[in-house]
This record gives sequence, C-alpha cells and structure tokens, in this order.
Amino acid sequence: MIKTIGAAFSALSLALALPACAQSQSEAPAAPATAQDADPALWVVKDKDTTIYLFGTIHVLKPGMSWFDEAVKKAFDASGEVKLELVMPDPAAMQSLVVATGVAPKGTPPLTERIPADKRAAFTKAVTDLGLPANALDQYKPWLAATQLSIAPLSKLGYDSENGPEQVITAAARKQGKSLTGLETAAQQLGYFNSLSDKAQLEFLTSTVDELPTMAKTMGDMVDDWARGNPDALAKEMNDSLKDSPEVAEKLLVNRNKNWAAWVKQRMTKPGTVFIAVGAGHLAGPDSVQAQLARLGVKSTRIAY
Repeated sequence: MIKTIGAAFSALSLALALPACAQSQSEAPAAPATAQDADPALWVVKDKDTTIYLFGTIHVLKPGMSWFDEAVKKAFDASGEVKLELVMPDPAAMQSLVVATGVAPKGTPPLTERIPADKRAAFTKAVTDLGLPANALDQYKPWLAATQLSIAPLSKLGYDSENGPEQVITAAARKQGKSLTGLETAAQQLGYFNSLSDKAQLEFLTSTVDELPTMAKTMGDMVDDWARGNPDALAKEMNDSLKDSPEVAEKLLVNRNKNWAAWVKQRMTKPGTVFIAVGAGHLAGPDSVQAQLARLGVKSTRIAY
C-alpha cells in the first residue's frame, strides 16, 4: 500500500494549495496561550563565498507552534534569496491549470465506477462525509480526487496552510524585500501527478481512502517528528511506503530531489546566501536532497541548535 497522505505531504506543496472544492469550512481552534516550541531540522551547504540553507517544512500546522526563530530565523535573515518548492500563481490561473490537468476527458467512466468494487463504498462515504454529493468527484482524475480527500479533513483537525512555514516564509521574504522564487512551477507540479499511470493514480486514490480513518494520528506523528527535528522518523512516516510504488516514488520524490540537488550545485558557483524551504520529506531518507548532493560531491551539514 502506498502511504499516500505521507507521500502527498512529502512530495508536493501544491497539494495544499489546490482549489479545494471538497474543503471543510469548519473553524480551526484558537491558538494556545503558550506557544509550543519546535526545532525543525536545518542543513547548510557552503564554500568560501556561497552559503545555501536547506529547511524542511510541514505544509500545514495548527496555531501556536513557535518554529521561525533561533537558527532558522538567523539563517533566513542572513539570506538574500529565498527558494520555495513553488510560488503560487493567482487563483484564476491555478483553477485553469487544475481543470486542464485534473478533470478526466469526456467519455471517461465516472470515478466511482473505476475504483475497485471493494473500495467504492468507502470512497462514497469519504466524499459524503465532507458534505458533498456522492458523485461530486466523479469527473476528476484519480490523483486530483486523492489530493482533495487528503486535504479536505485537515481543517476539521485544526490544521491550516496559513500557519504553515511556506506562508510564514513568503510573508517574511516579501516584507524584507528578498528575492522569492520557486524551484518549480504550478504546471510542473501538477504535471508530476498527471504523468502517473492510470494504475498508479488509482492505487494512490484507494490508499488515500484506506488511510483517512487514521489521518489524525498520521498527521500528528509527522508534525511531532518535524518539531523535534527527527528527520529519520519523518522519512519513515512519509517516504518508506513509497517503495511499494516505484513509479510514484520516482516521479514525486527521487527525480525532484535530483533536480534540486543539481540546482544547488550549480548555485554554489555564484556568491551569495540562499534559504531553501521544501517539504521535509525531501530532506530525509536515502534519496534525500542531501544524499543526491553527496553523490554530486557536495557536502551538506546539519546545523545544531
């Protein structure tokens, strides 16, 4: 089974920014009076005139977690350039891209009829539990339905992308007038999902449905591992199950890590300081960005704080 909730969060920041037609509008709980201290992992690559920080994110968080401080804030403040996985386009452009890539071609059987018969009741329940008609996702490709079902329950659990590191870092970069760009475009990120075979997409969807009952624990464990700066545990939670689908692992994780490592190596030829923030799953495990950098002869060092 592909552990799709972990895979989606390790693979794609875009998943949390998709127009969530299935998204719940329930209110998130109020922030606690005392913020929870978090010390997520941070790495650095440097030579005599170039410094590049690598920071792993969790794309949604509950209110009241203090992480943008200490070494993370110091590294950010020292950087003149900020790179995220993606800088979101405007909502209209995003909607057009989603329709172009995520809606099934005319004549495609309804999604409810395409998933395995023994999963249909659970799929229908997952959709109707969101307050939607049972056929609301029938015209979606399986990957888009899977991401919607992964995203929609999060607000009920108190998670919000507004509390996520990408939003905080984006606001801080713009306030300080830093260069802010993406390692990828929205079209590229949607394309990674869309290029999955139909078989892989359906596996992605059915595994998502299977995992929904344990989403609260899965998310809680991932956030706890992230906050404690435990990338090995985070890699196990997010990425280990990708071994069950080499196609998904290659397209959503490994190839992208290779691309980003190549970008870092090339950027090291120019002086300056760069702060890179990508999903924490990309900075953990045997195929991480750091591992890819090592294969290119570039050393990364974790910053102790």
